[in-house]
Amino acid sequence: MAAAAAASISSQTFLKGNRSDGGFGLGFSSSDLRGLSSPSTVQISLRRLPDPSRRLEVKAIGNVFGNFFKVATYGESHGGGVGCTISGCPPRVPLCEADMQAELDRRRPGQSRITTPRKETDTCKILSGISDGMTTGTPIHVFVPNTDQRSHDYSEMSIAYRPSHADATYDFKYGIRSVQGGGRSSARETIGRVAAGAVAKKILKLKSGVEILAYVSQVHKVVLPEGVIDYDTVTADQIESNIVRCPDPDYAQKMIDAIDVVRVRGDSVGGVVTCIARNVPRGLGSPVFDKLEAEFAKAMMSLPATKGVEFGSGFSGALMMGSEHNDEFYTDENGEIRTRTNRSGGIQGGISNGETIYFRVCFKPTSTIGRKQNTVTRNRDETELVARGRHDPCVLPRAVPMVEAMAAMVLVDQLMAQIAQCEMFPINLDLQRSVGEPTNGFVKTQSDAGLPA
Repeated sequence: MAAAAAASISSQTFLKGNRSDGGFGLGFSSSDLRGLSSPSTVQISLRRLPDPSRRLEVKAIGNVFGNFFKVATYGESHGGGVGCTISGCPPRVPLCEADMQAELDRRRPGQSRITTPRKETDTCKILSGISDGMTTGTPIHVFVPNTDQRSHDYSEMSIAYRPSHADATYDFKYGIRSVQGGGRSSARETIGRVAAGAVAKKILKLKSGVEILAYVSQVHKVVLPEGVIDYDTVTADQIESNIVRCPDPDYAQKMIDAIDVVRVRGDSVGGVVTCIARNVPRGLGSPVFDKLEAEFAKAMMSLPATKGVEFGSGFSGALMMGSEHNDEFYTDENGEIRTRTNRSGGIQGGISNGETIYFRVCFKPTSTIGRKQNTVTRNRDETELVARGRHDPCVLPRAVPMVEAMAAMVLVDQLMAQIAQCEMFPINLDLQRSVGEPTNGFVKTQSDAGLPA
């Protein structure tokens, strides 16, 4: 029995490779096994080798947004620069740095007395993905250098945690953090989002005639009344006509005054940004976990200082009865199914219905303020902190292009998903419309898309 076991074992090659005696295997010859007196003296240990396909990979690193139109942002407030890499952009889209710069100029610091006084031109450079003024379909890399850092302003904050800021939680998570400027928690990270949003906006306009506008509808206790702004007619020029980006001039001045009051006190205020998306094709969004509201909500809540988002009637819908809240259907003069009201905010069942999408995003007051506050140090000692540095007394005016950018990134991602799944084969013309067809009477022409006629 022992001889049979030894013969069986000796005939197997356990490891490939040359031995010093010219044989193969584990490093012993068959003669070594013949001397074993019983099977119990042979001990063989079998170990399962790891399956390469089952390796644990950490992917939830939080720097990439989107499924088809993927945007990865990088950089820190006081590092060498910030930017993004865009993957999945369709080829042959006319694009240049000026397209991005126009949006970045709306976001940049130092643009008025009610924003941070930090002076940055935020001049962007496209390093890849463009040839002869057209996208190539390969990754688009955008870089914006930091030029006005003042790291010494953060010497005290390197020890003491700013109340309601990410300083403490970054330490709790990583055990280390970039102190100067808040690192990745700084709103300077949103430069990459706004640059990518400019590309997304252009694709949406070219393909479906989608227009996205956001504006400030509340600063602290100054609230723009419901119905003052017509979602179908408000224009970008009206929004950009004042430094707070409210399309109503009277309420805009009240908002500016409210910010000025807290600015001179070294304090801050929050408020609300309203976003609308017109001419959105029907059918964007998916049931259950990938509802269009869910995608928007994640996008908006990923922005710095956001504390809430509501769609359509929002929380006020809880005060209505179903007979009051329901949007009744009708057929318009073009034979299209529409709704007489739009309390749903252009989304029903998590899918766009062709009406104007609108939602509101709540922003908290800026955490870093110039007033004395109680806090603790990294060593757990209680102390007082007066934050230095240059910070917005109200984030809302500069948050407007950020909200638009994230909305555009959501919609272009969902547009691509709709084309990939539901327009792979001919659509049901009795019920569906192609995402490239006119919506609500909007007729897209080459000039509308920014192309030569």
